[in-house]
Amino acid sequence: MSTYAQKKGFGGTIWDYLTTVDHKKIAILYLMAGGLFFLVGGMEAVFIRIQLAVPNNDFVSAGTFNEIITMHGTTMIFLAAMPLLFAFMNAVMPLQIGARDVAFPFLNALGFWLFFFGGVFLNLSWFLGGAPDAGWTSYASLAVHSKGHGVDFYVLGLQISGLGTLIGGINFLATVITMRAPGMTYMRMPLFTWTTFVASAMILFAFPPLTVGLTLMMFDRLFGANFFEVAMGGNTIIWEHLFWVFGHPEVYILILPAFGIFSEIFSTFSRKRLFGYSSMVFATVLIGFLGFMVWAHHMFTTGLGPVANAIFAVATMAIGIPTGIKIFNWLFTMWGGSVKFTTPMYYAFGFIPSFVCGGVTGVMVATAAADYQYHDTYFVVAHFHYVIVGGVVLALLAGTHYWWPKMFGTMLNETLGKITFWLFFIGFHLTFFIQHFLGVWGMPRRVFTYLPGQGFDTSNMVSSIGAGFMSAGVIVLLLNVVITQVKNVKVGNDPWEDGRTLEWAISSPPPYYNFKQLPLVRGLDAYWIEKMEGKKAMTPAEPVGDIHMPNSSFIPFMITLGLFIAAFGALYHADDKSWALPVLIIGLLVTFGSMLVRSVKDDHGYHIHKEELMDEEKGAEA
Repeated sequence: MSTYAQKKGFGGTIWDYLTTVDHKKIAILYLMAGGLFFLVGGMEAVFIRIQLAVPNNDFVSAGTFNEIITMHGTTMIFLAAMPLLFAFMNAVMPLQIGARDVAFPFLNALGFWLFFFGGVFLNLSWFLGGAPDAGWTSYASLAVHSKGHGVDFYVLGLQISGLGTLIGGINFLATVITMRAPGMTYMRMPLFTWTTFVASAMILFAFPPLTVGLTLMMFDRLFGANFFEVAMGGNTIIWEHLFWVFGHPEVYILILPAFGIFSEIFSTFSRKRLFGYSSMVFATVLIGFLGFMVWAHHMFTTGLGPVANAIFAVATMAIGIPTGIKIFNWLFTMWGGSVKFTTPMYYAFGFIPSFVCGGVTGVMVATAAADYQYHDTYFVVAHFHYVIVGGVVLALLAGTHYWWPKMFGTMLNETLGKITFWLFFIGFHLTFFIQHFLGVWGMPRRVFTYLPGQGFDTSNMVSSIGAGFMSAGVIVLLLNVVITQVKNVKVGNDPWEDGRTLEWAISSPPPYYNFKQLPLVRGLDAYWIEKMEGKKAMTPAEPVGDIHMPNSSFIPFMITLGLFIAAFGALYHADDKSWALPVLIIGLLVTFGSMLVRSVKDDHGYHIHKEELMDEEKGAEA
């Protein structure tokens, strides 16, 4: 049996997923791992809301509460939102540009395993002496002096995980630049591909500052350096700059792909070309550029001075202009269209007012003088969640329903999907809208309890009830997934019937090689053009020929496993544990040994012969 014949079955054992370099299976790995961390972060959020539901609650202690809020933010940003977006980028972007895989399949697998093992390492802190407790931003003034190893788990876990994200971003950039199908010019790329491209470019420039900051903190924590120790001539504010030079672009790294998801959904279910495509591309690039110009609006109260505050305030307000362009273009896309109210479209409708609310409060906190009032209150918590939940999480849920049939070949139940939407959407607004008022009334963020009679009691109870609604919505979604996969009712290429982009031109799920013949792209919405001319498939740009594909590899898993082991050695070496240094050395040997094997291994992939492709096509027709 040929290598291809062994691989073309799409099911896959555990070994297949441990060794895969196929972007579609890596997308499923990201979806599963990111979904798991999303549930973990969601449970931490529920614990926060239980603790704050009533005054003087003792559900958790103050120290445990600090650990929970730190891990909730860290998990949701780094280990849930980012990888879930990477799941869709992996699953969809190569198909949308007519590619057979990403530019570097081996690095794609390595990026996933780095993210996954970094996330596991971070969460093991719960069982090994305590989680990090200095907030998800881990400000140096708190983190350097935090007791125990919680912050060390944070530093090393995010170093490993962040390296995976950086590798993924570089890979997506290279894929878009070099692997577009014939005729797929930049201005014919779907909006989701454009947002993936710009977000990946942002990753390339935003993650190195975080890596530098984490490295400096690692030296402070594990090796007694004094980069952030004020008494020894260090400077804690440097950490804030390094973190937010990464941290604010990260918001746009998350929200731009979300914009791309909604752009695809609005166009598909309005049965219209996206209004103002060129201006949407321009707005996407402008947001990516301006995203690096606004980081110090997180630091208005640190004493940067009126000139710096004014510059960053103006830059922050300016970034609302390209975002507004996008909002109006989505509205105009629906205007005059034949709108279909599917589950993804429900999320798209709910997203617009939710995200606009987050944008409006963003302009409020961008006003430096007013920010002194809002800073470190629940107003900022509400604003941030209206952007991230009202933008990114709604997009993730929409994208899950929209592309599930393409990824798995089955359709999630529409009724259960709409129940999930209403539970989650109502719960979201119940939870966070009232927090704007809590902030204005003076409730500080990061407090583990409050006294009765301060005017916070009823609002906090409402907020906690809303969290219950959101949890119920997620449970219904999980039931929907289980029921759908158990029934296993297969769908065709274009189950929504109005697909416009190339991913809907091939089978669901796609074959291992994606396209038997690379498609010829003749305009924007390439598949829609072919359908309007009465064709059921894309016009090929090449004759049927042999296809070269990469071999699976266990080496990415082993490289990362070595780093995972070495991190424990580095962490406990500071405690003078006798076993720590050997563990560190063993881990590094596994990593570098695996890299050496990769460098000397003769791995040229394999060929799918055109005869096999033709035989498969005849079998499908029969």
